[in-house]
This record gives sequence, C-alpha cells and structure tokens, in this order.
Amino acid sequence: MLKDITIGQYYPTSSTIHKLDARIKLIATFVFMVSLFIVNKFWPYIIVLTALVAMIKLSNIPIKYILKGLKPLRWIILFTFVINVFFLPGDKIWSFGFLAITSQGLRQAIFMAIRLIFLVVGTSLLTLTTSPIELTDGIERLLNPFNKLGLPVHELAMMMTIALRFIPTLLDETDKIMKAQMSRGADFESKNLASRAKNLVPLLVPLFVSAFRRADELAMAMEARCYRGGYGRTKMRESVITRADSVACVLQIVYLIAIIVTRFV
Repeated sequence: MLKDITIGQYYPTSSTIHKLDARIKLIATFVFMVSLFIVNKFWPYIIVLTALVAMIKLSNIPIKYILKGLKPLRWIILFTFVINVFFLPGDKIWSFGFLAITSQGLRQAIFMAIRLIFLVVGTSLLTLTTSPIELTDGIERLLNPFNKLGLPVHELAMMMTIALRFIPTLLDETDKIMKAQMSRGADFESKNLASRAKNLVPLLVPLFVSAFRRADELAMAMEARCYRGGYGRTKMRESVITRADSVACVLQIVYLIAIIVTRFV
C-alpha cells in the first residue's frame, strides 16, 4: 500500500503540463481547489471532470498511475461517506435502530466522495509534473512580495519543498523496515486491527532514527555546497512566462468563471 502513495513524487516525462512555469501550476492548483468548494450541485462536476481529464491527457502521465494514489485514501473516503449517509438529518429512506439513511445524507455523501477524489487527483498532478527545484522556485517567486514584511520567503519555500520531497523517501524507508521486521516474524497483515496497530509501534523508533539521519546528511550536504540561505543566490535557469503559460492563465480564468456561474444557475 505504501508504494501506491503518489504524493510528493515526480513523474519525469515530456509534456505540455511539465513545461509550464511552476508559478502557473501552483495558481492552477489553488484555482482548482477553490472551484471544488464553489460547486454546490452535481452537474457542474462535469466541467470539473472535463478539465481534470484534459490536464491528465496533456501531462502524459498514465491514468492508472494517478488513480493508484487514491488507494491509500479509500478508508478516509469510505469513512466520510458513511458519516454523511447515516448521521445527516433529513427525509428517511431506510432505518434500522438508531441508524437511518436520509435522502439529504445520501446526496451529501456522494457529493463529498466525488469532491475528495477530484481533490486528491487534481493536487497530485502538481508534484507529479513539477520537479522539487522548480516547485521551490515557484513558491519563492509567488511569496516574494512578503520579503518586504521581513518573512524568510526562500527558507519557507525550501522547507515546504523538502517536506514534500521527503514523503516518498520516508515511505520507502518504512517499507524497508517493515520487510526487515516481517523477516523476523512481525505480522503487519493480520486481520485483527488491534494486533496490526500494536505491531506498527516498533516501526516508529527506527523510522525516527532514519528520518533524523537523513536530515543530518542533507544539512551536511547543503553546508558542503556553501548553502547560506536565499540572500544573494542566483539561479542557473531563470523562470520565464511563455505564451503557453499565458494561455494557461486565460483558461484558468475561463474555468473559474464557468464554475462560479454554475452556482447561480
């Protein structure tokens, strides 16, 4: 299951989405997230789905690779669905004891499940199509106006990117530790949830030790390369807004306006 988590991973390939400026992709991700919370009916999700399919197609990333990122979140989606179905008041469709399914609850459950699925798939495209270096530069440039307020923008962008980049690294480390402990008799596949939770506790110590070791190695590597923060640093490749980026901005505005209009139709 750990290998199915795609958050923080970069999928190296050549595509229209990969070539876009990181700032444009960050803004597009924010616009997409906002649009999901603006939608208040089912039919506008057709517009959202069309936009999402178009982005996936232009990214040249296999749809199976993107959808497998939903597998680790299936229990969260199911839990959200059940909570909305059984505990939202409204017109009863079916009841058994204190449990009751209402028409409003069923509608809200389906609505929230679709929203969560779109949210995970849409946001995962950002890291899948943007390298850590580009992501750092994009965040730093977008937050650059806050430099005047005394905020350490470069350091904040660097920390956010490192944290995001370390997710797949720590997952790989967890997978190795689990396999090592399974070879020594640990049971991580038991059907008993209490037993599985108990067996996961011994993972924490070696995982924390590994995380601190990797953090120390990263700090030493950055110091060896004379890293002293963002002040006075130059970039080998300067980000330039191209014609494709301008077209992407226009499409984002059109998409957001279309979503806002559906709220009042």
